[in-house]
Amino acid sequence: MCYTQHMTKIEHPDQDSPSEIAELLTRASRRLRRNERKELAPYGLTFAQARALRKVIDHGPLRIGDLAELLEIVPRSATTRVDDLGRAKLVVRSADPGDRRSVIVSATAEGHELIARLREERAAGAEALFAPLSPDERAHLARLLRSLAEDA
Repeated sequence: MCYTQHMTKIEHPDQDSPSEIAELLTRASRRLRRNERKELAPYGLTFAQARALRKVIDHGPLRIGDLAELLEIVPRSATTRVDDLGRAKLVVRSADPGDRRSVIVSATAEGHELIARLREERAAGAEALFAPLSPDERAHLARLLRSLAEDA
């Protein structure tokens, strides 16, 4: 093996190793998050708040405990997110008719409109990120990621 080949091997560890794949996936994920932060900034929302609002919209009116479960966070953190979204007039609280101790969270019309806009922006950002991939490569990547996500 010549010197150049030897240096390349030292400088570039096995490109198919689990640690290298994890690093690449982390970098791609960071890029997606960075793009989403840029999209959310004009609306004064954090990634966590937007995610909570999406859950409320996708799953209909929810109890805060159910929202916390969907977000995989503690109820107190979900309450904080709901408080923030309420101040922004993106959600409203109402009494749970079946349990006076519980509160139901629903998205407002403004919340629905904002999420629709953000989904369009997110789709455009994802399209830009995955543009270098062919349709077959995208389909293959989606299958791989689904198999990894299923174990979560």
